[in-house]
Amino acid sequence: MRANRGRVIVPELLDAAPDAEARRNLAELVFLNRWFGGHRVLRGSLEGLYQRQEAFTMLDVGAATGDVARTVAKTFPHARVTCLDWQHRNLRDAPAPKVAADAFALPFPDGAFDVVHCALFLHHFNDAQVVDLLSKMARCARRAVVVQDLERHPLAYYFLPATAWLLRWSPLVLHDGPVSVEAAFHATELRALAQQAGLQAAEVRSHRPWFRLSLVAEL
Repeated sequence: MRANRGRVIVPELLDAAPDAEARRNLAELVFLNRWFGGHRVLRGSLEGLYQRQEAFTMLDVGAATGDVARTVAKTFPHARVTCLDWQHRNLRDAPAPKVAADAFALPFPDGAFDVVHCALFLHHFNDAQVVDLLSKMARCARRAVVVQDLERHPLAYYFLPATAWLLRWSPLVLHDGPVSVEAAFHATELRALAQQAGLQAAEVRSHRPWFRLSLVAEL
């Protein structure tokens, strides 16, 4: 693992992968979210903001196949989630409403959603871009910005290669998974970036043994 002294960002393979490989990789990401903490962390973050029967609107940035929207719908039946991704193919199986657009130029007015959320998204970008994205997400949110991402840790880095014999991960996820961990954050780093974006009340938590970080910034 090369990222002992800070984030290391190198290109991932998913965006340039052929459609069949991309579909398999996206399905693996859904599996990881379901069984290795992603959905649990998401539910916990939103339950700190809303009761299960409350209605709210949410924008999911970098939504891909829409597994976040489906998870939210099961837990909060009156919530309405809009899925946004820059690649049309990623959104093919996502539930409506869905929008193909650039996260750096969100096509919505100020305060268009109660919550603006992203998961496993920020680590793709350098620190300056993360600050820019968080500020743009905050512009579109009325109530809160909510983020889930990876925690940079050796155990997270080696998890996918160590379990490949059992879970038969694709070559794509075996490349992009460890690369994502090296590009991910420590809690103090993510909190500092949120504060630079103007989210002074951001609360960042580490979730073990999943090696996930959550950020909840009420506005």
